[in-house]
Amino acid sequence: MDALNPVMWSVHVGFAVLWTGSVFFVATAVLPPALRGEIDGDALGSMVDRLRWITRIAALAFLASGGHMAGTLYTVESLTSTGRGHLVLTMIGLWFLITGLVEAGSGKLTDGLDAGKLREPARDAKPFFYGAAGLSVALVVTAGLLASPTLL
Repeated sequence: MDALNPVMWSVHVGFAVLWTGSVFFVATAVLPPALRGEIDGDALGSMVDRLRWITRIAALAFLASGGHMAGTLYTVESLTSTGRGHLVLTMIGLWFLITGLVEAGSGKLTDGLDAGKLREPARDAKPFFYGAAGLSVALVVTAGLLASPTLL
């Protein structure tokens, strides 16, 4: 069972880096050119589709790896009554919020692209992707606090 823990940690951290980086990249590097009409609609649709798939696959990876870590490291009492437990619960909440924002923003963008538009759907999706990017930074900071052995 000892070999399983590092595998789960690696899967969890690997997908967290991929996912939060992808969300931040789409919000800061892909969306601004779309707002200016400087990117092809097909290319934008492809990138957003990939982000959606990364989000969905990461959700499964987080459920498996995070569930394993929570089940082996925490009890209900330690999750609800300790600083580290509160950080874990904060991360779970952020994960749900970011996932929802990515799905909503992707849906708005995809619907508009399917209608042959570019700037309007990018503008409609902007608050969702910017919110997801901001919460992704908060998620990384929370993970850093949780990883610090001397902080809590």
